[in-house]
Amino acid sequence: MSTHNTPEVVLGVGAGIAAYKVCELLRRFTESGHSVRVVPTADALRFVGEPTWAALSGQPVATDVWDTAHEVPHVRIGRRADLVFVAPATADLIAKAAHGLADDLLTNTLLTARCPVVFAPAMHTEMWEHPATRDNVALLRSRGATVLEPDVGRLTGADTGRGRLPDPEALFQAGCRALRRGTLPLDLTGRNVLISAGGTREAIDPVRFIGNHSSGRQGYALAATAVARGANVTLISANVGFSGPAGVDVRPVTSALELRAAMLHERDKADIVVMAAAVADFRPDTAAVNKIKKTGDTPTPIALVENPDILLELSRHRGGVSPQNQIVVGFAAETDNVVENGRAKLARKGCDLLVVNQVGQGRAFGTTENQASVLAVDGTVTEIEHAPKEDVADRIWDLVVERLPA
Repeated sequence: MSTHNTPEVVLGVGAGIAAYKVCELLRRFTESGHSVRVVPTADALRFVGEPTWAALSGQPVATDVWDTAHEVPHVRIGRRADLVFVAPATADLIAKAAHGLADDLLTNTLLTARCPVVFAPAMHTEMWEHPATRDNVALLRSRGATVLEPDVGRLTGADTGRGRLPDPEALFQAGCRALRRGTLPLDLTGRNVLISAGGTREAIDPVRFIGNHSSGRQGYALAATAVARGANVTLISANVGFSGPAGVDVRPVTSALELRAAMLHERDKADIVVMAAAVADFRPDTAAVNKIKKTGDTPTPIALVENPDILLELSRHRGGVSPQNQIVVGFAAETDNVVENGRAKLARKGCDLLVVNQVGQGRAFGTTENQASVLAVDGTVTEIEHAPKEDVADRIWDLVVERLPA
């Protein structure tokens, strides 16, 4: 690893059409103060040539271990790196990395690196879903590498499906998270995590709805940091206005009933369930088919019915491979008597941890920072000081990891 203050990033580039996106990722790393050495495969240069990588990085580009052999680059580059980020990671490159093959400079670098390694796969859906690729991904993850989930979207030609390289900004944020964690253990490796985020909307008519001020930022921060710690993350997203973190399987929903259905459908796969979404307590009994017009008369009252208590249901009827070991984390927004109200809610809901936020006057909702009191079923209270939401998320995961079975 580097011994100076400038983080050294090795950007490995596989032979995929998505290599053009990696030029923007490289720019984001260099403009934010990172020193980046691009190490492409030979075939990757068929997509983006050596002069482009050299000009954008300001460093020489080589694909072969024999280039500048006197400097022993196949050992030196990996040893000096603070992060190795491979994008696009093709099926072939993932297979070579999983099985320790070293037939070029990039695969040699992967064997000598002792820093965080992140793979951003990009390939056709059939290749991503093939049992060989899934086994190789699982093997890399079990060894501590972060393998992001590809996005769903347009692939080459007319094909659409899972296998698309995430956008450069999402990749950059994933790289920064890996750098921030450094060589800390990936303590959620192999864990399946289910998270809800955002705020539900309950239709009054085709135009209006009952909703709340939740932005989804804390739930998204929990998803992003869980991936950085090695987890496989499914995010049920209710009306969030920004793209999901790289490596997260995002499932959009609108209403409380849709959120409930999605959470119940996914819970049996999860080791950890986090209900961070703000769910409307009530919904209109009947949504009008057409927009409700002003008539000058006294408006007809809107009859409300209570929405199901999703957190209570998830806590009482747990799923997962081992339901008795599934961890359930709830969230609560309070305006006053935070700990006292939180304890009463924890007792009612039956979850393992309850994260209580004080809201109002510009706090929590819609902000990039947060603070919280985390109440545990054993009676302990952990105060999380005011900090960026990703730091708050990491502290919550620390508390979850303490309670996970071996």
